[in-house]
Amino acid sequence: MEPTRDYPLFGGAFSATLPPGAIDVSDLRPVPDNQEVFCHRVTDQSLIVELLELQAHVQGEEAARYHFEDVGGVQEARVVQVEAVQPLLLENLALRDCCQEAWILSGKQQVAKENQQVAKYVTLYQALLRLPQYQTDFLLTFNQPPSENRSSLGPENLSLPPWSLGDFEQLVTSLTLHDPNIFGPQ
Repeated sequence: MEPTRDYPLFGGAFSATLPPGAIDVSDLRPVPDNQEVFCHRVTDQSLIVELLELQAHVQGEEAARYHFEDVGGVQEARVVQVEAVQPLLLENLALRDCCQEAWILSGKQQVAKENQQVAKYVTLYQALLRLPQYQTDFLLTFNQPPSENRSSLGPENLSLPPWSLGDFEQLVTSLTLHDPNIFGPQ
């Protein structure tokens, strides 16, 4: 799949630009209704787009940290380490008209993959877009496993490089709302 400006998400209620080589994980296994999950065709990288309930009890940078720690808890991470949290400029977002605040967080989590005992550090980048008028926190996650975990990059796969932070930023900034009815009656 080449980059697509209007790749439909959540039944077409949203769209975003996905990086090259993105495979829709829902074609491979069940994915919760509040998530869109994509994996790289060659590496173990993944992108997760989630619609979550607004966590109004946390504000600002602490909201980004809250969601990062929550993901670590769900994944039973042995270590959850935030490296940096920075605000995202709303004017750079396609969702700027309905997004009240936005944050980008980078960190590491030590997690074991399914059916494995050894936990490895995974670098995560998360973007939190807060839409209080829809009682929604939009969480976008880029999972960057250690390079030794990536599938072999043989000659047949050299045309599809690993995703970059720039690919993730393009996903975040291009996310567009087409149908606010996805949030229910307002």
